[in-house]
Amino acid sequence: MSYVYDINLNTMNKPEKFDESLQELARFAKVISHPARLAILKYLAESKTCISGDISDYIPLSRTTVSQHLRELRNSGLIQGDIDGTRINYCLNNDVIEKKYKRFKKFFSVVRDAEILCKTHIK
Repeated sequence: MSYVYDINLNTMNKPEKFDESLQELARFAKVISHPARLAILKYLAESKTCISGDISDYIPLSRTTVSQHLRELRNSGLIQGDIDGTRINYCLNNDVIEKKYKRFKKFFSVVRDAEILCKTHIK
């Protein structure tokens, strides 16, 4: 698969002009681009269990803000939230995480392994 595209000013804000796999990577990158979401994922990974209760007790943000970030993570499939009475149990969704990891790894292996055709000039 080639990742070379004719990019001009008319396509810069039109993600639909790009390959679906690139669009998916961009959507995923947007989800994980916030440090609070990364902190939530890290916290869930380090706790090695589903978390029942208020994650905002562990993340230095308001409940409302944490809730918004949890929603984004849940919508992306990175976490799952199961309702247990009045509480929600949050867990990492390892299947989705593995899928996203493999796609990023594949993309960046193409970038990393590219032959450099230009020379950098430092002045």
